[in-house]
Amino acid sequence: MPDSASTIRVTRAMHAPADHVWTLITDVTRMGEWSPETTAAEWLGDASGPAAGAKFRGTNRNGSKSWKSVATVVDATPGRAFTFRVKALGLSVAEWGYTIEPNPDGCIVTEHWTDRRGMFMKTVSPKATGVADRAEHNRAGMEQTLERLAGAAESATPAS
Repeated sequence: MPDSASTIRVTRAMHAPADHVWTLITDVTRMGEWSPETTAAEWLGDASGPAAGAKFRGTNRNGSKSWKSVATVVDATPGRAFTFRVKALGLSVAEWGYTIEPNPDGCIVTEHWTDRRGMFMKTVSPKATGVADRAEHNRAGMEQTLERLAGAAESATPAS
């Protein structure tokens, strides 16, 4: 298991209800709207929404490089958490997750990424993705993701 130094966290306040933000985050078919690297995602098999064990395929791009991966949902607690583990070529790559804490102004969202790559994947992934420093690349991407997510959540908050 990776050590704590392998985990990156980015937090942002959002002026939108936690349940609304969770609904946006867990609609993986919209992930390409928030993420600067993920261009598309689709549920696999019988999965049609967030539930522990559900799988989805993500399509990613960085410059001229593109790749696909499969994610398995490990936590889908309504209004609170969404976490999934990613594999590529059948090998562990990462754990991604979101925690949502309601507050009087809306909620606080924390996105986390934990590097779960073994030596083989750490060696080949820079060539496959064009990213030499995955941790810093992901930190910048997570900041963009939360900014875009907040924009969507705050502009389309459901009526109370």
